[in-house]
Amino acid sequence: MRPLPLPPPLHWFLRHVLLVLLLTVVVSIALVVVFNQSPGPTLVYCFFISLFCATCINLLRFGLGWLRWQALQRLGRAPRDAFDWPGWPLMTVCLILGTGLGYSIGLEVGNFVTGFQERSLLASPLRRVLAVMVISLIPGFAATFFLLYRHRMASAEANAETLRRQAAETQLRLLESQLEPHMLFNTLANLRVLIGLDAERAQAMLDHLIAFLRATLSASRVERHPLKDEFARLADYLALMQVRMGARLRFEFELPETLRELPVPPLLLQPLVENAIKHGLEPHVGGGTLRVCASAADGQLWLDVEDDGAGFDPARPATPDGGFGTVQVRERLAVAFGPRAALELSRLDLSRPTGGGTRARIRLPLPAPA
Repeated sequence: MRPLPLPPPLHWFLRHVLLVLLLTVVVSIALVVVFNQSPGPTLVYCFFISLFCATCINLLRFGLGWLRWQALQRLGRAPRDAFDWPGWPLMTVCLILGTGLGYSIGLEVGNFVTGFQERSLLASPLRRVLAVMVISLIPGFAATFFLLYRHRMASAEANAETLRRQAAETQLRLLESQLEPHMLFNTLANLRVLIGLDAERAQAMLDHLIAFLRATLSASRVERHPLKDEFARLADYLALMQVRMGARLRFEFELPETLRELPVPPLLLQPLVENAIKHGLEPHVGGGTLRVCASAADGQLWLDVEDDGAGFDPARPATPDGGFGTVQVRERLAVAFGPRAALELSRLDLSRPTGGGTRARIRLPLPAPA
């Protein structure tokens, strides 16, 4: 059985109260101007009549809506808004009955407050009853049209936001599915080179690759994982690369204890580490050190991948988008975080005409701990 829809929240109630006050002022001004009535008593009567009309209409609306929702639920086809909106036929009944009942109660309360003795609908001639009902129903129908329009606009916006979020998640999954084989093909290409040079080291690298893929492919199927897991996967990958590069590859991690549990997209730093090795350390004769650091400041999470290798070549400056890896990282950041996240590439030592190392810096909005 589907659960009963929740009652309207406080902001919905306050919105209706403000609408009643607005209608009170508008109707009072109209009666004072058109019929030259006294402003004070007119405002009192209009307020109580508007208040009780709105209360009675909404009580009838929810009551009839609940009955309709129960009937449709038994048939197994109760829409989500059946309880909140009973449909125009039932809503018209609610407006007529609620207006008549609310007018009578509000009139009596107004008589009590002002000390006047205005005639009720039951003691009035038919022409006055019809005139009062028509005048009272106009604001009710106007308010109903307005609230129905607002409700449907809000529902349309909520559906559009859901579709945008689903599209963004689908695009993010597509980008991740492109990144995983790219990382695997690069590793297999390195393994192929090593097989021809040193079969024993190639066997060790293959063992590391199997262990690395077992841990990485399962982690890549989640939307977020702790930052410590991202660093652990990088440690596995760099251990794998050390089998091929030997002492030419050294790496250091800096992960503060307070940032270890922060959730981040999986495989976010992997392509930047690959780029640092391929474009920075491998072309460098002596290899070098790769540093991966995490820090937080001013509500931002900073993730740096630095190497002291070949750096940018002044004769061939790196394009802002870099290669496949940096393009994928930028697109994933744009889909997951929008303009709140960015990737920047820079040379570490600007005083050196060549080399000087490279820094890839990711800026993310600081999330809550997972």
